Amino acid sequence: MAVKDYEAVIGLEIHVELLTESKMFCGSAVTFGEEPNTHTCPICLGLPGTLPVTNKKAIEYITMIGLALNCKINPISQFHRKNYFYPDMPKDYQISQYDIPVASNGFLDVELDGGERRVRILRAHIEEDTGKLLHESKSGRLHEAKYSLVDFNRAGTPLAETVTEPDIRSAEQAVAFVSQLRSIVQHLGVSDGNMEEGSLRVDANISLRPVGSNEFGVKAEVKNMNSFRSLKKALNFEIERQEELLRNGGEVHQETRHWDEKLGRTTTLRRKEEVQDYRYFPDPDLVPFNLTEDYVEEIRSKLPELPKDRKKRFIEEYGLPAHDARVLTQSKAVGDYFDEAVKLYKKDPKNVSNWIIGEFSYHLKNANLEIDESAITPKHLVNLLNLIDKKTISGKIAKEVFDEMFNTGKLPDIIVEEKQLVQIVDESEIEKIVDAVLEENAQAVEDLKSGKEKALGFLVGQVMRFSKGKANPEIVNRLIKKKI
Repeated sequence: MAVKDYEAVIGLEIHVELLTESKMFCGSAVTFGEEPNTHTCPICLGLPGTLPVTNKKAIEYITMIGLALNCKINPISQFHRKNYFYPDMPKDYQISQYDIPVASNGFLDVELDGGERRVRILRAHIEEDTGKLLHESKSGRLHEAKYSLVDFNRAGTPLAETVTEPDIRSAEQAVAFVSQLRSIVQHLGVSDGNMEEGSLRVDANISLRPVGSNEFGVKAEVKNMNSFRSLKKALNFEIERQEELLRNGGEVHQETRHWDEKLGRTTTLRRKEEVQDYRYFPDPDLVPFNLTEDYVEEIRSKLPELPKDRKKRFIEEYGLPAHDARVLTQSKAVGDYFDEAVKLYKKDPKNVSNWIIGEFSYHLKNANLEIDESAITPKHLVNLLNLIDKKTISGKIAKEVFDEMFNTGKLPDIIVEEKQLVQIVDESEIEKIVDAVLEENAQAVEDLKSGKEKALGFLVGQVMRFSKGKANPEIVNRLIKKKI
């Protein structure tokens, strides 16, 4: 079979660490980056004689997620013990949910360049996180390590797990789904969704089947994808790996595979467990809990504006194109920044959007920063736009000022004053530069006279170069056309 004769079938499991102050079943603080094993207690370490107590706020948060994903909230829910041995599991079992999760049977309409794709949500449930293993080797991989260290600070942190149906057909669709889910949990305020810090983790189950077939192929699970870039690369690699196997008459084995960012490939980690391997049974220390209709409706009434509603508002209230509104609502922090900037800048919201999506995003990506980590506040950006509107500086100089703002956090008017970047608007002064440029570039003048419009751009560029970008471009264009 050719590559085009196969289609990918992908289901995702997304784990989100919840922003509660304490862990799922004890009072130990939820932290990140603290000294190892400094935020533990007898309960989260699984010491004999201890009893867990459910975190009420975590139940509220998973209910919010279920409602935002259009799920049915089950009136009765229950915790189970998921039994398996691994060194980062202090109790040798994980408290999770099995057949009675908090939420089930939902969906998320994923926005794609070609339209929308509905991805069904099988379940959204709550569980506790494991500890963290540090493998002492150059690569950080287990098979190269002489020993491993375990940090139980993370053990017991509340996790919301969202499991999709196998409705995703490409790496690009998977990235779009995770991006939208991340934006939802950020807007809900239940998680920061930081993939690099591990507060949002994605596992993917991938299989291939002939196009037109309704049967599922043998799936492999891929782990260790800690960025959108890694997710896309890992899924594309695994799809190509399975395609090559099937084309050559080989078999895909059901297993768990590890994405190696340095090698750019997946490698076998372990045999894939089946559900029965975990020997689920109801946790005898935690009774089933009831989520009444009144409780659910009270939470529903308190849900904040979600990304889809925010996008609609940006289009209707600010007149933004759908593309701009979608980009601005992919992150709660970016949407908040835009809202605040538009309140301060009473003119054109599209102008604010252009700078955020363009120049600002470029700098943030290069610096690997989120917008709320930048030194440029909405006040900085609006002051810059006002300087452009007043023709104090040109658009070209504004980019230079923006770069300085980003690096130093100084306000734009201070930068303009310190670097003497005020735009030249004195027509007589600009005319002197234009005359000098026309005299030195006789061939370009002749080209422009003969109808070659590119020559105009060249001459304007020369004037801007001689004026160090300070000459008003509108005056420069007008004077050149007038003289020629």
